[in-house]
Amino acid sequence: MSDGTIDGMTMTDHRTTFALDQDTAQRLRRLAGLWRVSQAEVVRRAVAMAAERAEKPVDPAAGLRDLRRGGRLLVRETAEGYLAELAADRGDWRASS
Repeated sequence: MSDGTIDGMTMTDHRTTFALDQDTAQRLRRLAGLWRVSQAEVVRRAVAMAAERAEKPVDPAAGLRDLRRGGRLLVRETAEGYLAELAADRGDWRASS
């Protein structure tokens, strides 16, 4: 049990209750079935993945550079429009958080 598990099951020391909309609850049950784990384990994995992604710096221009290196060029105006839309979406998302 030194790794926080007993017979492969995670030991919990914090219980919480969530109110989920119908679509999210359905996705949670579906993932639990697909992954053959508990719904709590799905939440733990999702939180771990989200935390990992949040810690990585996001550089939208890097994605465009990758496209260019891959031979899939974008017209400059299209690329600039994409970056402007992305920045606006992020601003909206951050403002609503």
